[in-house]
Amino acid sequence: MCSHQSSCPVTDTATTAHIVSAHPEQGWTLLCDGAIVFDDTGALLPDGRIVAPLRVAADQLAVAA
Repeated sequence: MCSHQSSCPVTDTATTAHIVSAHPEQGWTLLCDGAIVFDDTGALLPDGRIVAPLRVAADQLAVAA
């Protein structure tokens, strides 16, 4: 799937792969290892596994006064 010289490693986190196609208006990015990363920090890995988005508890959210 990756076309650059040293192919991207398949990882559980998308920190080493580079962006192949970005669609910020739709909230997702395709990486060279085949993973799809979503703006809510979730991801769909090439093998079909799901990485759940990181959620902040409501009582930890900042509230503007």
